[in-house]
Formats: sequence, C-alpha cells, structure tokens
Amino acid sequence: MTSLRRTAAAAGVLFLITHVTSIAARLLYVPALGNPEYITGSGPESLVVLAAFLDVLLVVAIVGTGVALYPVVRRQNEGIALGYVALRTLEGAVITAGVVSLLTLVTLRQDLPQAGPETLALGSALVAFNNWTFLVGPSFICGTNTLLLAYLLYRSGLVPRFIAVLGLVGGPLVFASGAAQMFGLYGQVSVWAAVAALPVFAWEVCLAVYLIARGFRSPAVAALDAARTPGDRVPA
Repeated sequence: MTSLRRTAAAAGVLFLITHVTSIAARLLYVPALGNPEYITGSGPESLVVLAAFLDVLLVVAIVGTGVALYPVVRRQNEGIALGYVALRTLEGAVITAGVVSLLTLVTLRQDLPQAGPETLALGSALVAFNNWTFLVGPSFICGTNTLLLAYLLYRSGLVPRFIAVLGLVGGPLVFASGAAQMFGLYGQVSVWAAVAALPVFAWEVCLAVYLIARGFRSPAVAALDAARTPGDRVPA
C-alpha cells in the first residue's frame, strides 16, 4: 500500500470513528441530559463517564481527519485547506468544553451533600451548556468545515463528484438547521433537525467508505502533481 493510499484509508477510518463515537456518546448521555434532577439522583455515573471518554476519542478523530487530509487537499488550495484543519480543531475544542461540563455534573452529583433549588439550577445550567456546545460544534462549525472540504474535493476531483456534492449540500443545510434551532424554530431533538443532518451524515459515510475502499482518484492526484513544483508533489 502506497503512502497516499494509507493516508486515504486513515482518513476514512477516522471519519467512521467520528460517527460511531458521537452516536454512542449521545445515547449514553441520555440519563444526564434527559433528567433535570440527575444531579441530585443516586446510582452509578459510569454511562456518562463512558460517554465522555467516547467524546474524547471523537475529538481525536475529528482533529485527525483534518491532519490526515491536509497534505493532499492543500495542493488544490492551501488557504482553504488550512481553514479546514483550523475549523476541525475548533470543532473538537467546542466538543471538549461540552464534555467537561458533563464531567463536572458527575463530580457535583458525587460531592454535593444535599439537594436544593440551587443544586438543581446548577445541574440544569451544566446540561444547557453541553446542549449549546452540541449546537455550535456539530452544526455551525461542522457545517462550515464540511463545505470547505467538499469544495476542495469537488474542484480537485479526488473523489467522485456525487460525494463532494453531498458535502456541498449538507454543510450549508446543517448550518442553516443550527440557526433555526438557535432561534427556536424547532428543537435540537426533532424530526426537522434529523432530516437536515441526513445529507452531511451521508457525505461523511460515503467519503469514508470510498477512501477506505478506493483511495484518492489517480487522475486527480496526477493533475495536482502536474500543477505543483517537483519538490511539492503529493507523495505516492
């Protein structure tokens, strides 16, 4: 397997990891996110802690996709490629902030001696903070970096055009959906939010599978190499 082929496979695997970890973590967070009195309840916190760990893996995979793809897509447009890496890193940072809020919730649940209105308010505030990070990260920032990467892949032809088009549609759509949720048109957990997220979900899955199975398209790689100086070519 060539260096470029390994790069494509690594990026594809990292995209799949982001889906597995993000979905699993959100499901495991249900006891904390769905119960306003979770901070004063009893029982183990293992599910929430496991979800937080999965989100840490998610952040690593998110940043990893940007790092893995940058050496290739920068041949199309280095400025946009750098913006993609920066936004993937920012997305990971926002998700990390949300993880810390729920780990803080777990710690307070263990340490607070008794329940009271102030305790419930604090628990609700930490959950609300996590919900807002989930909106800003996977909606606004993810929507923007999806558009940037899809544009680079569309212009370069490194993957089939239909995959890039999914990203060109999905990125702005999930961004617009985030704006609709922010202004109260519908909730984060709603049919409309799920429908708006489908194109970007399909984009990442299709991209991941293609990169793992086929890698970058050889004619596109050759064209990018031809447009660069010999010392700045995509490694084989």
